[in-house]
Amino acid sequence: MKNIIIAIIVILGVLASGSLFVVKEGTRAIVIQFGKVQKDGESVTKVFEPGLYFKVPFIDSVRHLDARVQTLDDAPDRFVTSEKKDLIVDSYVKWRINDFERYYLSTGGNRLQAEALLKQKVNNGLRSEFGTRTIPQIVSGERSELMNEAMEQASGSSDELGIEIVDVRVKQINLPLEVSNSIFQRMRAERAAVAREHRSEGQEQADIIRADIDARVTVMLADAERNARQLRGEGDAEAANIYANTYSKNPEFYSFLRSMDAYRSSFNSKQDVMIVDPSSDFFNYLNSQTGERK
Repeated sequence: MKNIIIAIIVILGVLASGSLFVVKEGTRAIVIQFGKVQKDGESVTKVFEPGLYFKVPFIDSVRHLDARVQTLDDAPDRFVTSEKKDLIVDSYVKWRINDFERYYLSTGGNRLQAEALLKQKVNNGLRSEFGTRTIPQIVSGERSELMNEAMEQASGSSDELGIEIVDVRVKQINLPLEVSNSIFQRMRAERAAVAREHRSEGQEQADIIRADIDARVTVMLADAERNARQLRGEGDAEAANIYANTYSKNPEFYSFLRSMDAYRSSFNSKQDVMIVDPSSDFFNYLNSQTGERK
């Protein structure tokens, strides 16, 4: 009898645990009964808010669905502009469930499948918008308009998934790697050509400045040489004039000084030797007490 009571208690416990379910914060739940989504008396899907609820054990199954805003951030994709040029676009989508029954029926409640279908629809919208614009229009001023129109197109087609698209954003737009390499090489070549042109112009200006300076230096040196020769000539003339005046005042004394200067220059070095006749004018001056020639 005791075993039967224990068994009944265990069975009741299992039934009680199987008839209760908890919906956590940030999620919603729907009940599947005989393969169909449970609805209320007005044929509206019953969506369970966070809390504790009852269900029929072994008949009702509960599917918990995330009601928060989700982020779809997949790998960059390739798009073609109106100029038939490829662009690598990195974008992301903010979305959430707005119709839990439709979301469950279209995706089976599988988030990965839902995001795969959603990405396809968003990419179709982006592809359509990129295909009507040129690269300058996309990059310069129409990116916000492009994202808004792509979101509108994707929102219209995502309703069948029970999904509301909150936002569509383009993070980055790049050229394909092979195109980027060719553009970078062309840019390098253009910059190198500009650099060579600047160097050539700089060298030309340097040559002009150097030639002008050389010409000025040559003129200045010529003027300095001319002035030096003029001053030297004037000095020589003045010296000759002084000599002439001195000679005219006392020719004999002048001759004596000139002779002294000549002897001083001759005996400038201690190794110099000069043989002079005692009867020369030099000794005549030295032997004379009055300094007169004999």
